[in-house]
Amino acid sequence: MTAQDRHNPALWTPVHALTVLADAGSFTAAAQRLGISKAAMSLRIAELEKAAGLPLVHRSTRSVQLTDAGRQLADSTRAAFNTIADAFSSAKDRAGEPAGLLRLTAPVAYARQCLMPLLPGFLHAHPRIQLELDLSDRLRPLAQDGFDLAIRHTTAPPDTHVAWRLHDTRSLLVASPDYLARRGTPAVPAELSLHDCLFYPRAGEAAAWSFEPLAGAGARLSVALHGPLSANNSEMLREAALAGLGVALLPDFSARAALAQGTLTEVLPDWRPVGAFGDGIWAVRPHSAQVPRAVHALVAWLRDALH
Repeated sequence: MTAQDRHNPALWTPVHALTVLADAGSFTAAAQRLGISKAAMSLRIAELEKAAGLPLVHRSTRSVQLTDAGRQLADSTRAAFNTIADAFSSAKDRAGEPAGLLRLTAPVAYARQCLMPLLPGFLHAHPRIQLELDLSDRLRPLAQDGFDLAIRHTTAPPDTHVAWRLHDTRSLLVASPDYLARRGTPAVPAELSLHDCLFYPRAGEAAAWSFEPLAGAGARLSVALHGPLSANNSEMLREAALAGLGVALLPDFSARAALAQGTLTEVLPDWRPVGAFGDGIWAVRPHSAQVPRAVHALVAWLRDALH
């Protein structure tokens, strides 16, 4: 690098664009993250390649891959740009009340049932915060996808992240009174093999539920499942159970209202389902030297509201 390059701030923007492209994996996604057009994104990379004097990106109709030189440049500068971003966020936070864009990802059912009723109050209380909410049951990579915070339904959040436990949760086995009147009520887990079961599929795992007795010591029991429907969304499973299609295993927040109304009945209340869903709801964020005040504000709001 020449002395002129070393002190040329015109290169900083294209270099930053390269680090975003490396994380995003496509010109379209990188442009969206930077708030610019795809053409402007492509121009920044072309300018950087011209200044470097060699290709930094392999382009094809289907994918974008960084060259060895491009990957080395992105890897060696990413931390510096993250430090700058954290420092700037810290400086902005000193200006007063929490402000800025806060990107949050959360599971679909939990967001619809538990988060959404709380968010209007939070946004009214913090009018300078703009919240971008991504609903997905897929575990999104937070730093790579540019999220400030994630809601996770899990027993153990990753130790590579900062995590705040928002509240406990448990799994419940339920069915409609109509289904139980037609098919009978199972008295022990083994009898579920005679029933239609509605379950959340897990990639690479056999369809089975495991149980432990609530009272006294006892071995864990597993039951193989069969039934007319599996779905990776607890609201879909709840609706199927309400329609009398079978016995469903749900997180308590998806079953609570129907149980209170009597449209679903708890099955095997003396047994604890284990391993299907996590036992806690967590707010999770990547490690960083500075945490934006908007993140702290949202976590504090949720902990107060959900405890």
